[in-house]
Amino acid sequence: MFLLLSLCMCGLLLRGDAQDRAALWRGNDRSGRCQYTFTVPSPVEASCPQTGGPEVEGLKARLNLLEVLVSRLTGGETGSPQGAAARAQSGLQEALTRVTGERNLLQGEKERLEKELGGLQRRMEEMRRETERLRNRPCPPQTPVVPPSSPLQDSGLTRPAGDSAWQYGSPGFQELRAEVTEVPAPDASEDNTGCGELVSVAEPVTHRKADNIAGKYGVWMQDPEAVSPYGPNMVWRIDTIGSDVRQLFGYDDMEQLSKGFPSKVLVLPELVESTGATLYRGSLYYQRRRSRSIIRFDLASETTAARRDLPHAGFHGQYPYSWGGYTDIDLSVDENGLWAVYSTSKAKGAIVISQLDPHSLEVKRSWETNIRKNSVANSFIICGKLYTVASYTAPDTIINYVYDTETSQGKPIAIPFRNKYRYNSMIDYNLAQRKLFAWDNFHMVSYDIRLGRQQAN
Repeated sequence: MFLLLSLCMCGLLLRGDAQDRAALWRGNDRSGRCQYTFTVPSPVEASCPQTGGPEVEGLKARLNLLEVLVSRLTGGETGSPQGAAARAQSGLQEALTRVTGERNLLQGEKERLEKELGGLQRRMEEMRRETERLRNRPCPPQTPVVPPSSPLQDSGLTRPAGDSAWQYGSPGFQELRAEVTEVPAPDASEDNTGCGELVSVAEPVTHRKADNIAGKYGVWMQDPEAVSPYGPNMVWRIDTIGSDVRQLFGYDDMEQLSKGFPSKVLVLPELVESTGATLYRGSLYYQRRRSRSIIRFDLASETTAARRDLPHAGFHGQYPYSWGGYTDIDLSVDENGLWAVYSTSKAKGAIVISQLDPHSLEVKRSWETNIRKNSVANSFIICGKLYTVASYTAPDTIINYVYDTETSQGKPIAIPFRNKYRYNSMIDYNLAQRKLFAWDNFHMVSYDIRLGRQQAN
């Protein structure tokens, strides 16, 4: 508009003779647009023959052209309706392109999900067919026929035991079925020094409750053949909650344990895995964290005396007890020495029992049972017989299976067993007191047991 005003002023100056009589007006026309008008009196004509001659029309045309040029130079702020329509159409086209692309992406995602759904449906159908096949399959016999010569003679060096050379086929897993029967309570007057089969387990006796959350699970024990400087009454415990489990607490006797006053705290050189540790002849035996390595820690010198991998043993959650807790390898001691209870890929999750050399940790003999390790809550060994517990949470459960390493035979049983605090994470036979020690939901408890008379051969 500034250019238009400049042109108008220049025209007025060219007519200097009429400059003093020229007039300029600005106002809106009928359509509402701004319009500038200027008049100059004619020096020769008294009146115009007609209104709006060619000069006015030409001037209007030039003014319209100038307005268009000014609009283009200023970026189209007052552009024509055609330009606005073109811009709107371009915006709509861009939005349409974007929406089309998003629709194509959603269509591809829909096709992918439909393929996954089809795969899941096929897997469900296969699982249904497998379930139906297993239901129609007859159950294996309850007591497998295993030749007495099945235990392996193995050095642990040239041919590992427990996984590489079993002398018999893989029997089906035992289906445990036994009726609970009434058994008499333990009688102190009876001879309980033999090595017969377990007859009964008394009610638990609580000795100590752990002080903090680290003691929800744990293991406590006594050395049945204690070595100086520690006496036979010494009680040891390990709290096994946490990622850095390596403290071994020692108490002078059961009374000091109940009071919570340890007389010795040892820091183990390697982290402890779970609740499968045991004591024997002055050494602590335990599984190193996240490995199948067994460590013998000498209590007197406070050093590692031996270390050996348990051949092919599962570890860190591969074959635990049903309660979990990375209980893949469970060590225990009885009248016959040091034992390891575990499983291997060869055994397909069945319990494997190995007798270990307490000095070198080499495997001496091995037996494979037909009981799944993760189907039982825990186990313990008395007089060379493995016993399994059915549940770790049921307050009234049973000892449901026994396997005799002397005869290589197993059978279902039903001896009542009580989980007083309803979360039993450790059960071991204490040869020193001929009792069961257990760790039940922060509580250290013991059970009196009664064994039957040993059968004469």
